[in-house]
Amino acid sequence: MKKLSFLFSLLLLSSTLLFAQNTMNPPKGYDHDIGTMVSMLENLRARIIYSTQELNQEQTDFLLDEQANRIGAMIMHLAATEVYYQAYTFEGRGFNEEEKKKWETALNLGDEARAEFVGKPIHYYLDSWAQVRQKTLEMLKEKDDKWFSKMAKGGQFDNQWAWFHVMEHQANHMGQINMLKSRLPQ
Repeated sequence: MKKLSFLFSLLLLSSTLLFAQNTMNPPKGYDHDIGTMVSMLENLRARIIYSTQELNQEQTDFLLDEQANRIGAMIMHLAATEVYYQAYTFEGRGFNEEEKKKWETALNLGDEARAEFVGKPIHYYLDSWAQVRQKTLEMLKEKDDKWFSKMAKGGQFDNQWAWFHVMEHQANHMGQINMLKSRLPQ
């Protein structure tokens, strides 16, 4: 019940962002540019939660064709991508062995993900992503806009571009998720 309460609180926060937010204002506690990115990330996540939170098991597991991905797998993919960019921007590395074991299937999608991400309720995926996002928010709160504009450690782009990529990645998959929802069997 505690987990559901946590998720419900996040959904309320996300719904507030979705319906009451018409500007991209940095939340309190964040530097301006980082806060603006946080606002965009949270707005997209709220919209994905809103469009998926009521899916039943059949809808969550729906597979459009043998090469498509399930909605649950795509949400895990969003979480895995975010975990990767946490490691990359905050620690200057890729996945360690433990992270590979936990997240690589979701990051890569494909046949393995089609086999693994089935039979779990939508809230399993949303809760996993919520935990990842909470860590992102905590870590970004510790950074400033000077860090945001610096090149990622050993990287080819700055930290702001990395988190912009996470945000645009979410937007792309939000479109796929909504397309799949429009194709769900009646």
